Amino acid sequence: MSTTLLDSLIGRGSDGRPPELARRRRGSGDGGRSGSARRGARAHAPSVRDGGDTRASHTPVLAVELLEVLEPQPGQTAIDCTFGDGGHARLLAERLGATGTLVAIDRDPLAEERFAALAAEASCSMRFIRAGYAEALEMLAGEGLRADIAYFDLGMSSMQVDTRERGFSYSYDAPLDMRMDPSQPLSAREIVASWDERRIAQVLRDYGEERHAGAIAHAVVRRRAQAPIETTHELVETISSAIPAPARFAGGHPAKRSFQALRIAVNDELGQLDRALPLAWGLLREGGVLAGISFHSLEDRRVKRFFADLASGCICPPDLPVCVCGREPRAALVRRRSIVPSAAELEENPRSGSARLRAARKLTAEEDA
Repeated sequence: MSTTLLDSLIGRGSDGRPPELARRRRGSGDGGRSGSARRGARAHAPSVRDGGDTRASHTPVLAVELLEVLEPQPGQTAIDCTFGDGGHARLLAERLGATGTLVAIDRDPLAEERFAALAAEASCSMRFIRAGYAEALEMLAGEGLRADIAYFDLGMSSMQVDTRERGFSYSYDAPLDMRMDPSQPLSAREIVASWDERRIAQVLRDYGEERHAGAIAHAVVRRRAQAPIETTHELVETISSAIPAPARFAGGHPAKRSFQALRIAVNDELGQLDRALPLAWGLLREGGVLAGISFHSLEDRRVKRFFADLASGCICPPDLPVCVCGREPRAALVRRRSIVPSAAELEENPRSGSARLRAARKLTAEEDA
């Protein structure tokens, strides 16, 4: 990817805050997929999803693969449900062209600033909705919007990790926060300070798949009785002290799973996803494509099961000689297996190793009425 493109991906918006629902249109542009653009998109840089640190340029994971499954065409309408730093949106906007429309959704005010920078130079019509993607998709459904493309890039963005005062990362000391929407009341500090031991353990177990959830929750409650846990390093110390020495560094950083769990709980990420998947599907026209990039098994299982259910036909018991349910597939899987990063991308960005891309195409117009 060119230096200009990388610079624009990490650029800041103007000092003025754009309206919550912003629409921009500029002059005509080339909506085609040139070979140079496709090759440029392969210059993947780190996209952090596990709470680790990065200072590299923010180029989206699985960018070329996402474009291949979405097959964007000039004049189409696309919904980026997780705008973040705008990397995928920029590449898509180039292909939608002057007659296309891109609706961007994100609850993070920093994402709104990045959107303003992209909208100022994009050729397609641009609109931003600052909200959780479930709430935004409900609003779009109420407006009667129909789209050809919708996609999710799940988890947290590099932009959020790099803003140290947001407290997403275990790699440097910062106030314990982890809110994607800084205006919401619930933060990681509130969970650690006020939730009971059993509830904290359940969060760590369910959302982080942490084997030592009970011991960590006990350590948190014991330490906060002495003094509040207010920073990321204080929480890391507490977590590390609860994990047996042989297991402390066996599977990466000892706080990785706990930080993931707290972030998911703070932002209700799985609840949002469960609500958003059927909403995004319902907005698609016949032939439209929905895609999701996941970075851990909790997200990927939900996307996989949602698509599998849509793609399944008859559900009659196997011993019935003929089908009586009359169920027909509503979707066709774009690929039967998940798409993973290429060897070249893994070499350039090892953090992309957990990424999984799945996509499905809508076969019927039943939900278009």
